[in-house]
Amino acid sequence: MTPLKANTFISFILLFVLLLLSGEAASQRRRRGVVPPERQQADSLRGDSLGQRIASSHRRGVRDTLQADSLQMDTLAAPGKKKQPLDAPVTYEANDSIVFAQGGYAHLYGQGKVNYQQIELAADVITMNMDSSTVYAHGVEDSLGVKKGTPVFKDGETPYETNTIRYNFKSKKGIISNVVSQQGEGYVTGNNAKKGTNDELYMKSGRYTTCDHHEHPHFYMQMTYAKVRPKKNVVTGPAYLVVEDVPLPLAVPFFFFPFSSSYSSGFLMPTYMDDSSRGFGLTDGGYYFAISDKMDLKLRADIFTKGSWALNAESNYIKRYKYSGLFQASYQVTKTGDKGLPDYSVAKDFKIVWSHRQDAKANPNQTFSASVNFATSSYERTNIGNMYNSNAMSQNTKTSSVSYSRYFFDRKLTVAATTNIAQTMRDSSVNVTLPDLNISLSTLYPFKRKKAAGEERWYEKISIRYTGRLTNSIQTKDNLLFKSNLMKDWKNGMKHEIPVSATFTLFKYFNVTPSVSYTERWYTRKVMKDWDPNAAGGSGKEVATDTIYGFHRVYNYNASLGINTKIYGMYNPIFLPKKKIQIRHVITPSVSISAAPDFGSSRYGYYESYIRNYADGRRDTVTYSPYSGQAFDVPGRGKQGNITFSISNNLEMKYYSSKKDTVKKVSLIDELGANISYNMAAATRPWSDLGLNLRLKLSKNYTFSMSSSFKTYGYKFDKNGNVVPNDRTEWSYGRFGIFQGYGSSFSYTFNNDTWKKWKEKLSGTGDSDKEKKDEAASEEGEGTEDGSDDTGIPKKKVEKAAVDSDGYQVFKMPWSLNFNYSFNISEDTSKPINRKTMRYPYRYTHNLSASGNIKLSNKWAVSFNSGYDFEAKKIVQTTFNITRDLHCFSMSASLSPFGQWKYYNFTIRANASILQDLKWEQRSQTQSNIQWY
Repeated sequence: MTPLKANTFISFILLFVLLLLSGEAASQRRRRGVVPPERQQADSLRGDSLGQRIASSHRRGVRDTLQADSLQMDTLAAPGKKKQPLDAPVTYEANDSIVFAQGGYAHLYGQGKVNYQQIELAADVITMNMDSSTVYAHGVEDSLGVKKGTPVFKDGETPYETNTIRYNFKSKKGIISNVVSQQGEGYVTGNNAKKGTNDELYMKSGRYTTCDHHEHPHFYMQMTYAKVRPKKNVVTGPAYLVVEDVPLPLAVPFFFFPFSSSYSSGFLMPTYMDDSSRGFGLTDGGYYFAISDKMDLKLRADIFTKGSWALNAESNYIKRYKYSGLFQASYQVTKTGDKGLPDYSVAKDFKIVWSHRQDAKANPNQTFSASVNFATSSYERTNIGNMYNSNAMSQNTKTSSVSYSRYFFDRKLTVAATTNIAQTMRDSSVNVTLPDLNISLSTLYPFKRKKAAGEERWYEKISIRYTGRLTNSIQTKDNLLFKSNLMKDWKNGMKHEIPVSATFTLFKYFNVTPSVSYTERWYTRKVMKDWDPNAAGGSGKEVATDTIYGFHRVYNYNASLGINTKIYGMYNPIFLPKKKIQIRHVITPSVSISAAPDFGSSRYGYYESYIRNYADGRRDTVTYSPYSGQAFDVPGRGKQGNITFSISNNLEMKYYSSKKDTVKKVSLIDELGANISYNMAAATRPWSDLGLNLRLKLSKNYTFSMSSSFKTYGYKFDKNGNVVPNDRTEWSYGRFGIFQGYGSSFSYTFNNDTWKKWKEKLSGTGDSDKEKKDEAASEEGEGTEDGSDDTGIPKKKVEKAAVDSDGYQVFKMPWSLNFNYSFNISEDTSKPINRKTMRYPYRYTHNLSASGNIKLSNKWAVSFNSGYDFEAKKIVQTTFNITRDLHCFSMSASLSPFGQWKYYNFTIRANASILQDLKWEQRSQTQSNIQWY
């Protein structure tokens, strides 16, 4: 080899080595890297040949769209000055490959990730400059032109979805294209946005919407300029509303949307309202006080141009594992009509609502609860919020209660106090019990041995209990409640009951229960009556009363003995022998004897009498009790020696199912019973009325019950021609008794599965279908016991869409229709009696109510509530409701064409609570005399 050729060959080898060393390019798969802070140099985002380097080093043929960056960074190093490193290491990884290029560039392909401090960036393609601390990311398009792997940038807890992003780690600034950020209930989107150092976004021609289809929302607010502070607020310049890509002439010079993940105080925007009787008004405006995370306060007010106004306060409170509750107080002044005219009226009303619930874990021996709903009689009718709610307007009764109970375990004593308020809105009457105190002692066995040995002795079965009740009540008008006198107007008293009983077994089959009961009542007054001889002189009162205040004791006692047993009978019918039918009949007879002295005797002093004089000279003796009308009853007059007979029957059938080798049980008659008593001490009419009761279990969801009585003694005419009770029994006339009446109700709900269930019961295919479903379910869950496969991962249940015989998907329209029918039969003593049969005519009253709903589609739903009053012969209050889900909006319409209150209401509103004022509402006025055309 000549020297020239040798030098040429050596030069070629050196050049090849230099090219390898200067390239410094290596392809790695599934590689993680960490850039130490010493190598990271701060620099500005530059628009030089970065795009060309990316294009030259992109081995997968992905086209780069990076353009020159115009963002000015404040980290540009001055000439001759050393660049500052980053504050923390940068970690990165890629699922496909990482390619290093000259100039400190790293290209990440395939689900790349870059982390720096609290900043996270994920995209399909990421280009990172290690020297200038910049990063650029974008997605890629597949063969169908669908872009995937678009960047998701997260700074702290705020994520951003973008098309492309260029970001500087050192200055924390960047440029984002097509950004999507969720803020509160809405989304903020923008084509071009700049990210500031404090995580805020500056955008132009952005959008704000609460529609989750943020790429193509149904509606949005088109913003000219906006500043977004994540989790704080959005402030914009001029903006206008766009619905279904159609700009509407609804614009605002600016708007401000606050975002907060925690409670914060703030103003409550009012709602505009136009009412013919009240005028123009603003309702539900006020202020919300976020007192703490355990309590808040909401103050709201209503005001109208014709003078009506209202104040409302509402507070929620909670203490974890202790209690929670809600308190509301409202006061309103309603002025209707024009002042000086006959239709002008002023109503002042208030309402108090309190709901308190104690946590079950707080104290097992002590409970406190409250359910208060107290309002003046005209509050619901004058409240502007109830004008389009027929249920609130037609509510006739209100009940409130506050209760407290304490159990003393060591003394086996329970003390419970309750305050009850019952209101009748129709006549403004109110019934208040304050307090109603109950004291009860658990059952004690005073003769039971502490260290029992052998069989239980008969005296050890003797038990004793104690129950005491203290009550203080009044019934008056609501406007007179606070003007009443505690001693004169309120009824109060205390009652003590001490029963002593035991249960023994006699002759192995009879249960014998002897008992003795003592009852005592304490009253604070008694009322004495006498005939007023001056009644004819113009005093107006025929009976004079004298109230004597003090301590008055009224007691009584009785003894009883009860015997009962059970008789079982089995019957095998001859029909259907393959079913092996067995019918069981259970008879439960019982006899009880009770005795009590005559507490109407003068030695007890529970009854008094006076002489009543008539104008024609006749005189009658009137017997009364000074303690009648008190909080508790008065012992009855006459000696008691009652023997009560009762019998109960139960009939059941069991048989073998034809589909399965199992035994089924059916209740034929759940209960058929009768009871009657005989008073041995009564001189006349010793027999009581005969009571009958029947209960049938017609299905699992419905039980038919009937309870009625038959009058033992009928009617007769006295010497004056008046109808009086007869002393002879109906049996002596060959009659069973006089039917006294019966009342019951029946309800049933029809739905999509009703006809199918009826068909299965009639054809007997219900069991087989169920077996097929169970077999299919077992096949789907084949593997382990919990339905998982061999790997232990539970299988996801996949249900195929139902198809008809032609292969089309079955159309389903869920619906339900509920009927409730109630009826009552009773003797109408207001009508004349039939002189031949000596029977009063019967009065029949029945009502029919119906309610239902149907879901026409996934978006449409219709419901109604109506009924018919047969006595009044008219349709009761009827309401129809239609709702339509418009995704971001909801539409609702309510109509009440029948009943006392007629109204209509149509509303379209945004679903998001932050846009609660974005609505359109049209409704009728609040008068009840709307004319329909």
